[in-house]
Amino acid sequence: MDNLWKRVSGVLAAMLFGSLLTGAVLSLPESLHRDSHAQDQSRVPMQGQHLDTAQDLSLSFRNVAEALRPSVVSISTKQTQIVGGRQSQRRALPPGFEDFFGYQPQAPQRRESEGMGSGVIVRKDGYILTNNHVVQDADEIKVQLNDGRIVQGKMVGTDPQTDLAVIKVDLDGLQPVLFGSSDDIRVGDWALAIGSPFGLEQTVTAGIISGKNRVQGIVDDGNGFEDFLQTDAAINPGNSGGPLVNLRGELVGINTAILSRSGASAGIGFAIPVSLAKPVLESIIESGQVRRGFLGAQVVDVTPESRQKYNLTVNSGALIGGLLENQPAAKAGLQPGDVVTKLDGRPVRSGTQLRNYIASRPPGATVVMDIIRNQKTSQVTVNLQERTDEAMAMFGAGSLFGAELIPVTPETAKQYGYEGLRSGLIVASVEDGSIAAQGELQVGDVIESAANIQVSSVDQLSLILDEAQKQRQPLRLVVRRGNARMLLVVR
Repeated sequence: MDNLWKRVSGVLAAMLFGSLLTGAVLSLPESLHRDSHAQDQSRVPMQGQHLDTAQDLSLSFRNVAEALRPSVVSISTKQTQIVGGRQSQRRALPPGFEDFFGYQPQAPQRRESEGMGSGVIVRKDGYILTNNHVVQDADEIKVQLNDGRIVQGKMVGTDPQTDLAVIKVDLDGLQPVLFGSSDDIRVGDWALAIGSPFGLEQTVTAGIISGKNRVQGIVDDGNGFEDFLQTDAAINPGNSGGPLVNLRGELVGINTAILSRSGASAGIGFAIPVSLAKPVLESIIESGQVRRGFLGAQVVDVTPESRQKYNLTVNSGALIGGLLENQPAAKAGLQPGDVVTKLDGRPVRSGTQLRNYIASRPPGATVVMDIIRNQKTSQVTVNLQERTDEAMAMFGAGSLFGAELIPVTPETAKQYGYEGLRSGLIVASVEDGSIAAQGELQVGDVIESAANIQVSSVDQLSLILDEAQKQRQPLRLVVRRGNARMLLVVR
């Protein structure tokens, strides 16, 4: 240490001597040229209300950090992957050429990877809420508590569609977090993020709620449920799964993602709101899985285009774009063009909000909807069914096709000017650059048949399109446009 100080002192002395030789003079800030009396006057300590307010805020941060410490954990995972040797190279060689190229078979190899994240204790008997991407496919889960204990964690259940997971440790008497309301929190409110960024346990960062109802299309490859809180509290790798809390120390979100070009915090972080996380948590603890309600309707936001198309008088809400036959929405009497403005008495501002709310309700639940139809307000009661892969497959053709497809019913036929039409699929919207757009389908077209098969449901067209894609064959469609019929080909 003495030698180090001598070297540093020597460098500083040389720098000073060099500046004197060259005549270099460092310019001091103007305030430092004042006399001691002026300096003393400028250092009057902060007093009164401003200091009290600052100290109160600092005390709030400290109290929250100390109160949450026992409820926040660090999570480390190990995952073993099987890497196949040179099998793919062998398949690429013509028969008889293996010996010529010196092919030597290799056995599959095991490769181990590690991950890290955070979690929050939600029950005193050891249940912990975290992100799905923190523990997904993990072979081993280790949980470190704030007192330093490291214990084995076991998977209870995951939900990729919200990027949430529940794990458990075999301990009792733990301190669970208190749940707050993400619905009540407002943009501009203080928020604290707690977790283990880059493995630094119990790190606390402060910021505000920068935005609400953010949809980024990052969960489950864009097919998940998103309604993020946005915050500028620093969130970094390792924070995932940790809590975002208000100044009362109540959980309002689960830190999940960041928007950054560098991979580190750029002041834009996203947390899953507790209003979305809590039903998932309770369902996983109860049954190990998440069971969701299913409406059977295609729902979109109210836009200037849809306002003009449907002659709407509202600027926000959830617009019913299409219905599946014999599903809850159709059975309840909902119609394309209806605008849902309330769900169980709660205001609805977007299609995403309706979709998330329906998904948070269990199968068999009853939902009361306030709707506007033809500029008149009414109520509709819907009995939800279960959201299953089979139910979602009914929407499959539309997503593959890049078009919103609505089965022909007496109501939809009348709405699109095809009264008397009995079957087919009406094109309600077309995505730019999609298969449907490339095939020159237009809004208002009716798909009557595909591959010489008359179609009457989205599910049926989905199967036909899937088979054509497997065979790498173009799909021929007979389409009705106004009073004309035409043949279109999609590839």
